[in-house]
This record gives sequence, structure tokens and C-alpha cells, in this order.
Amino acid sequence: MTKQHQFQFTIEAGKSERHYWMDLWRYRELFYILAWRDVAVRYKQTVIGLLWAIIRPLLTMVIFVIVFGKIAKLPSEGVPYPIYVFSAMLPWTFFSSAFADASNSLISNANLISKVYFPRLIIPAASVMVAMVDFIISFVILLILMAWYQYWPSWNLLALPLFLILGFFAALGSGLFVASLNVKYRDFRYVVPFIVQLGLYISPVGFSSSVVPEQYQSFYYLNPMVAVIDGFRWVISGGSTAFNSTELNISVIVVSIICVIGVLQFRRMEKTFADVI
Repeated sequence: MTKQHQFQFTIEAGKSERHYWMDLWRYRELFYILAWRDVAVRYKQTVIGLLWAIIRPLLTMVIFVIVFGKIAKLPSEGVPYPIYVFSAMLPWTFFSSAFADASNSLISNANLISKVYFPRLIIPAASVMVAMVDFIISFVILLILMAWYQYWPSWNLLALPLFLILGFFAALGSGLFVASLNVKYRDFRYVVPFIVQLGLYISPVGFSSSVVPEQYQSFYYLNPMVAVIDGFRWVISGGSTAFNSTELNISVIVVSIICVIGVLQFRRMEKTFADVI
């Protein structure tokens, strides 16, 4: 690299630090490229990539239906239990995949980070798009399942994107926080699967959040995925399942805090990524 190019790179990097959020827009094409690359790697010339998006929630649904529906005989609030569980598996699978991909995205793109300047936040944000594609595929399976049971949603379905956006920011905010720590402390990659596994059982995927005692529900709502999952069920069931504004308000506040903390932590450590990674 010539001195002129080095000087230009230094000026560009300094300018980008002063106008970081404007740079996110300027580098939007890189976001598209990285997102498309991650999706292509997952699905191009593979069978398991597509099947995994279908098999994973389906197998989990079958297990939950047997354990919670057949054995424990927990209520499904008037919704066929497979639909009841699968409509909860959709947002949870999206969150868990997006969170895991975002958490490991910086390590997976170490060569890119160490060679070229760009807002590093683009990398975890782009990685979440793979989970979005998985969600779309799984949603088609849900529609097929609903057609099988002849169970159709109402106009509440229009609210579905709102809960998906809430789940998106919950995954991105927590993913940014863990991704920044993962660069310096590599053992965090072993913590992520444990968090995902634990979250599956403390979130109302196989059961209704209404089974939680009323005195503990406000505390339970601190899990932001409770409102997202209940919201999905409320949308799919046409409003027949339990959902209230309290859990939604708490979830929005918690997700906002997670995003702020995640971004601040990411930005604080971002300057050291190229040196440490």
C-alpha cells in the first residue's frame, strides 16, 4: 500500500469514526453483500440447509406436543396443540438462530475485519438475515399445518411484523453484546448454546405463560421473548390466546435496554477488534 493510499485510508477511517451512523448508510451495499453471502452459503448447493429450517422446529414441536400436550395435558387455549406449539417455535427459532449467528459473526469474518475498514456493526446485522430466511420457510410450514387443521387466523395477522421486529431487535441487541465479548474472550462461544437451550425452556414455547403464577408474571415478562411468543400466538389464534399490554410494554422496555447496552458495548470495543481478532 502506498503512502497516498495509507493517508487516504487514515482520513477515511477517522471520518467514519466521527460519522459512524452515517457510514452505516454509506456502506449499505456491503450489508446486502454480506447478507446474501451468508444466505447463499447456507442454502446454495445444499439440501440440509433447507431441510434444517424445516426439521428443527418440526421435531421440537413433536417433542413438545408429546411432553406438554399428551403427557402433562397442559391447556392450549382452544388452539390445536401442534399449531399452538409451532406458532411459538417460529419466533423462538428465529431469535435463537439470529442470536447465535450474530454472536459468532465477528469471529467468522476475522479476515475481513483485519484488512478493511467499515462499520463492524454491519457484520452481525447482516448475519441475522439468514435467520429471517429460515423464518419465512418455517412460516410456510405453519400455513400448511393450519390448512391441515382447517384453522385460519383473523385480521390480527397484520400485527405479525410488529412482533417479528421486536424479536429481531432482541436478537440483535443481545447478539451485539456477546459478539463484542466473543472477540476478546473466545470461550463465550461455548456459553451461547447454553443460553439458547436454557431460554427454550424458560420461554412459553410448549406451554402458555398463563400457567405462571400471577405474582410472578411481571418478573417472568422480563424475558422479552415472552411477549414475542405470546404475540405470535395471539396473532395466529385470532385473539383467542392470552396476551396483554403489560407484557408487551415490559418487553419493549427490556428490548430497548438490551439494544442500547449492546450497541454501547459493541462501539466501546469495536476499535480493538482488528488488533485482537
